[in-house]
Amino acid sequence: MSTPVLQVRDLRVDIGERTVLQSITLDVQPGSLTVLMGANGSGKSTLGMALAGHPHYKVTAGQAILDGKDLIQLPAHERARTGFFLSFQSPPDIPGVKNNLFIRTALNAVRESKGEAPLDAFDFLSGAKQGAKTLGMPITMLNRPVNEGFSGGERKRNELLQLTQLNPRVALLDEIDSGLDVDAVRTVSEGVRLFRERTHGSLLIITHSTRILEALHVDAAHVMENGVIVKKGGAELVDKTNANFREVAGSAKRISELVGEIAAAVGAPVHPQL
Repeated sequence: MSTPVLQVRDLRVDIGERTVLQSITLDVQPGSLTVLMGANGSGKSTLGMALAGHPHYKVTAGQAILDGKDLIQLPAHERARTGFFLSFQSPPDIPGVKNNLFIRTALNAVRESKGEAPLDAFDFLSGAKQGAKTLGMPITMLNRPVNEGFSGGERKRNELLQLTQLNPRVALLDEIDSGLDVDAVRTVSEGVRLFRERTHGSLLIITHSTRILEALHVDAAHVMENGVIVKKGGAELVDKTNANFREVAGSAKRISELVGEIAAAVGAPVHPQL
């Protein structure tokens, strides 16, 4: 087996006085798609924020080696230059900064770190327009301030546009399919597939749903609970976890139905949250 492009070893992360991640260890192989699954609040997004260098997420132990460099020892902008990309679960607005300028500035910073010449506006826009077309984005969105006035689906597509233009070594996509309808999920899946085909970059997808994975080949999967990775496997683990989620959801639905039936029988109001 080849050397992992990203090696996370015994990572511990605190938020304030609370330990959120405990001794996280995982590998991401070159060109692979790795999935990190788990319920909301299990610590999945904390891992992404910690690897990206968010100041509110304090790494108190462990390493995250990307191509021989420990990301934990680098400032956030150097982690990005090294080849780490984080797609936010809720991408923020950046008022006053045009989308095309934002992405071109980031891309040229990466190119500079590699000793490559910067792209001028003409050359950059040629590739960016093609990327936007592939993702079903209107070209006019390139001239709008970053995410300002964007719908949820447009924000996620814009994250993928950044991904396809920056071509990172490792991209962590945090709930990239959340809040999207079926057609939008299909478009996002296609963007992820094209990124893998064209760049052979590695992906770590964080999700508690697997809709986006249905059209993609999963190489490795992990399940997180309470800040600890409790299961590791391949694509079969995704299917097994899906089945467990469906079973739990079905049980919860049946309990809600029974509560309604009992309440109707005794003439009591049903609590609106059930």
